[in-house]
Amino acid sequence: MLSGLLSSFFILSFVSYSSSFPKPLSQEDEKKYLELYATGTEEEKQEARNILIEHNLRLVAHIAKKYAGFQKDSEDLISAGTIGLIKAVSSYDASKCIRLATYASRCIENEILMLLRSSKKYSQDVSLNDPIGTDRDGNEIVIMDVISAENDTIAEQVDLKIQTKKLYEKLRTVLKERERLVIEMRYGLNGEKEVTQQEIAKILGISRSYVSRIEKKALKKLNSEMNS
Repeated sequence: MLSGLLSSFFILSFVSYSSSFPKPLSQEDEKKYLELYATGTEEEKQEARNILIEHNLRLVAHIAKKYAGFQKDSEDLISAGTIGLIKAVSSYDASKCIRLATYASRCIENEILMLLRSSKKYSQDVSLNDPIGTDRDGNEIVIMDVISAENDTIAEQVDLKIQTKKLYEKLRTVLKERERLVIEMRYGLNGEKEVTQQEIAKILGISRSYVSRIEKKALKKLNSEMNS
């Protein structure tokens, strides 16, 4: 899926930015610590809470980086985002059948937007229609674009549209034919059905490990170009 491919780029992009943060938990470990946080002793709950927070700090860095251009120090953005993460872990309800990362993303972004609203640039004497910058295509972005979306923010939608357009351009111009084919089949792009590495290996008559190497190499190429 396209979202899965773009997520791969985001992960590669933020590794250097947040290299000091622990890696995210596996789904099994996350479930274990969530259950421990819900049913353990007070000491176990505190330990589980700390682990859940620490291993989602990369998510904070990921979201904070989107707002780095809005005249706020990255440390302030990360601090606000971390508060949102702490609130998310503390109030998360597993019975709602939503992943912690999904719920935490909303809480993190809400805290960052609250910080932006409270800053001088976003005070009440500033019009919501005042421009605050432009997107990568040169389209003007106003304050209302950032703070008015009820679900996914407009900033996210704009960014996804920009990234998608850029991705398809780079697929055509950066990758070799086999690399492009592997990526299109692997992530279901350009009308291709999303398939596994093993299925691609059978189609192309090569080993699964070779498909894996082609995919990794292609992703690195695209990531480099997408962030240039």
